[in-house]
Amino acid sequence: MPPFFPRIEDGRLTGSYYQNTLQYVLTTLGVQLITIPLAAFAFVHFEFPGKKILFYLILSQMMIPTASLLVPNFVTIREMGLYDTTLAIAIPYFGSAFGTFLMRQAFLEVPRELVEAGQIDGCRWYHLLWHVYLPPSRPTLIAFGLVSVSFHWNSLLWPLVVTSDNARPLTMGLLRFTQLTDIGAQWSLIMAATLIIVAPLLLIFLVFQRQFIQSFMHSGIK
Repeated sequence: MPPFFPRIEDGRLTGSYYQNTLQYVLTTLGVQLITIPLAAFAFVHFEFPGKKILFYLILSQMMIPTASLLVPNFVTIREMGLYDTTLAIAIPYFGSAFGTFLMRQAFLEVPRELVEAGQIDGCRWYHLLWHVYLPPSRPTLIAFGLVSVSFHWNSLLWPLVVTSDNARPLTMGLLRFTQLTDIGAQWSLIMAATLIIVAPLLLIFLVFQRQFIQSFMHSGIK
């Protein structure tokens, strides 16, 4: 059996694949950490016509199979001239119905007295969001970040559709790595390569596991 690490280099499992994955995951997460708290804050703090209907429409996205959106999303990305870029992978996930729901539930747990005290002190809406709503909801935001990073780190189907070899992430590198041999799948090598890919996720979860557990304990459904 050939050595493992030379096979990794031959398959180019590292390098550009890691770079593409980091760019894609961090870009998606960075935008989500802005859009999701803002959306959740709007549904909790402001009153406007059709608020509940709009919220339920956003939640209904969770019931739509991802595969059914591949073709329209691909056509949109191609018309935008973003095919074969890491941005093409990230754009459909800049908003998240699950994240909006999770943060809304966390914001509902914030005592109304704190919000009213901030309003009496003259806080504008962005001050309330930053100083009143976000601090007690930080564990929930971290938990969503872990879920988002894990999901996008392991994404395969959408990157396969909108990228070529130039912008494909680690999952595509692993798929290519499994096809290097002419004698069939060598599962020992495949499992070792898989461990290298998932190791960063394991480390991140070990660091933030307390916040992850706390978030689901304190942001129950009202």
